[in-house]
Amino acid sequence: MAIPERFIDELVARIDIADVVGDYVHLTPKGGSLWGLCPFHSERTPSFHVLPDRQMYKCFGCGKGGGAINFIMEMEHLSYPDAVRHLARRVNMEVPDTGVSDEGRKKLKTALAANKAAARFYHDYLKGPQGGPVRDYIAKRQISPKFVTRFGLGAAPGEWDTLTKALMAQGFSKKDLIDAGLAVAGQKGNVYDKFRSRLMLPVIDVRGDVVAFTSRILPGLEGAKYLNSPDTVCFKKSQQIYGLNLAKATKRPNLILVEGNIDVITLHQAGFDNVVATMGTALTAEHARILSRYTKELVVCYDNDEAGKKSTDRALALLKDTDMTVRVLQLPNATGEDGKPMKQDPDDFVRKFGPAAFERCLNGSAGQNDYKLDVLLQGVNMDSDEERMAFLRRAVETVANLQSPIEREIYGTKAAQAAKITPAAFAQEVERFRKGRDRQERRKEVRRELTPTTALQPQERALRYENLRSARAEEGVIRLVLMDPVLFAKAEIEPEQFSSPVLGKIFTLLRDRHDQGLTVGAANIAGELTGEEMSHLAHITETPESRANASQAMADYIKTIEEEHRQRQTPKGAQELLELQARKRNTKTEDGQ
Repeated sequence: MAIPERFIDELVARIDIADVVGDYVHLTPKGGSLWGLCPFHSERTPSFHVLPDRQMYKCFGCGKGGGAINFIMEMEHLSYPDAVRHLARRVNMEVPDTGVSDEGRKKLKTALAANKAAARFYHDYLKGPQGGPVRDYIAKRQISPKFVTRFGLGAAPGEWDTLTKALMAQGFSKKDLIDAGLAVAGQKGNVYDKFRSRLMLPVIDVRGDVVAFTSRILPGLEGAKYLNSPDTVCFKKSQQIYGLNLAKATKRPNLILVEGNIDVITLHQAGFDNVVATMGTALTAEHARILSRYTKELVVCYDNDEAGKKSTDRALALLKDTDMTVRVLQLPNATGEDGKPMKQDPDDFVRKFGPAAFERCLNGSAGQNDYKLDVLLQGVNMDSDEERMAFLRRAVETVANLQSPIEREIYGTKAAQAAKITPAAFAQEVERFRKGRDRQERRKEVRRELTPTTALQPQERALRYENLRSARAEEGVIRLVLMDPVLFAKAEIEPEQFSSPVLGKIFTLLRDRHDQGLTVGAANIAGELTGEEMSHLAHITETPESRANASQAMADYIKTIEEEHRQRQTPKGAQELLELQARKRNTKTEDGQ
């Protein structure tokens, strides 16, 4: 049984979408509604629109939209039932017992239980007689027993199915272990362990659940150096931040983002309990959103090699539109015994030079704009006109991308001084660059406006309209009944007459609710629509619809839908004959006159 619709109606009535969204997005009143930076994509100017009177949100940038339930589903990556439970707790409502466990919730619970049992198994194996090789590796990395326990480190056996057998003896099925990412199915129906002969690091989320594992193979053995759990019902690599479960309690004023899991452990051990890492993947917008909920200042400290610098640049590009202050900690260049530059990561640095040296680097970390200029200046010979001009071209583009005029003046002056030119000349080039870029954007906008039919189509390709005239009328019918459900009495039309399947589906859902005496609202049918369908419904409701002459508007919309439906039902040859007969009748009438 699903959650009763009347409960959903009451929940939607109690929830204020402005309060829900306001927990994640800074909203500013404007023109009777609320605006903010979209949490689903990076942007510089607000295009995320919240309409409290309709209890809906819509982003004009990425196209996402819906009600409070959809918003929580997107932000917290929850299923529809779990999003309902999340919001119900917010207003102290108890979700009725449906009598049957939600399949997705049951699968999640089983996966978390299997991961927890696996973490305990790996940790016990590490402490046992066969865990010696991994213990030796841990000692080599200078990780103390205290932090082995704090991070729940473990050891994976070298045999093919030791973990699988142990967990199956505890009652887990082969499918449970495969679904949790702990085991892999073989070609002959057999199942073997995902991780073997590895240092195991459980990934623990902010709720304290073991959601996955990351691992490192022991030196000298063949295989991928680092290996993570696959994406599962409880783990999405692009959304998980390693160490945040501990770092969220730090008393330090910021969080430090590093590249490696061992970096996190070593720095925590050195007293930096504010260190986190992404899961072997580049920083994503989702990572940035999560981090911004726990800190107002983020320090990026990636490896000091070329790959680390490129990762830093990508991270800064993604973080520029967040509300966090971003700084960059560049580790000093190290040289090997041969005198050549060598890679240095935070783990190497703190073990070689100690916590105090890392603290000094942290205190001297640069703001992201200073960092960008420093990178541009590296290796530039200002005595060479060619190199100086190349630096200036890159610096002009970098400064031109800054949104604040004050920032442009500060960093423009720094760049001009470095290149030994006047700040006024540099500022002139910046403005010329910005004007050129603005002209290009305007030309693109004009091209978009010259193809208006594209703007009338749904953003999702799978929802595109085949009959635009009918679909626009179908949208109008939906807007009218949402605006005033009494108009259903005049909506004498069947969903089968709709040219757009998704609009027919929405109309059916709304009419069924009206017939059952339930609330007719876009937010109330979130559980019956996909995210793309709900976003499109939010877009439809954004289009203005006048209450004046609503009955006549309904009649006009229905007439258009019926005309287009008849044309679709009439064979092409017959349609041409009917048109010819109509022209003849018109000709006779004109002759008679």
